[in-house]
Amino acid sequence: MDQALREPPGLLAAGGDLSPARLLAAYERGVFPWYSAQQPILWWSPDPRMVLFPGEFKCSRSLRKTLRNGPFSTRVDQAFAATIRSCAAPRRSGPETWLNPDMIESYDRLHELGFGHSVETYRDGSQVGGLYGIQLGQVFFGESMFSLERDASKVALARLVDECRARDIKVIDCQVASPHLAGLGAREVSRTQFVALLRDYASRAPAGKWVEESRR
Repeated sequence: MDQALREPPGLLAAGGDLSPARLLAAYERGVFPWYSAQQPILWWSPDPRMVLFPGEFKCSRSLRKTLRNGPFSTRVDQAFAATIRSCAAPRRSGPETWLNPDMIESYDRLHELGFGHSVETYRDGSQVGGLYGIQLGQVFFGESMFSLERDASKVALARLVDECRARDIKVIDCQVASPHLAGLGAREVSRTQFVALLRDYASRAPAGKWVEESRR
């Protein structure tokens, strides 16, 4: 990992493929793919790394009220394909997305193998938010989230934190820092610290599909 570039920050390698074996080997070492359709596959290992420890999740008063009284319900692993495709949809900031068809196909396959998981937020039976990521043992690697309504993605994150606590997942990888995630309790650790966490907690044994009844 020490070979990762300082500029662009964390770029480690280019090329390869998105086979399940390669993706799992990469995640196990703290490396993830991120590239545009016009580029080769680019592999990243940023330093520092933003992580959220489930016990440090900050649930604001307004979010707590939304979780208690709001219009949303949540489910897990009921709509992985729809969730990742919604994450890939154009955002208001621009039409380009890094989730190209090859990546979507690869993560669909990881879901089928029991490594990929989604958390979905619904309102009146329609999905309005959600997130997806990869679980390796006691580590959840968050990949992307989307929201069609205010707080819908935060509600999904709160459900993810609940699932991590219930499943003894110790670390949620948030990849790179953002004020939004920092406000929810995520913090930066060094690459060395992150790799040490992976040695302690990451495992390639598939968890299988998360099964849980819907919650409000």
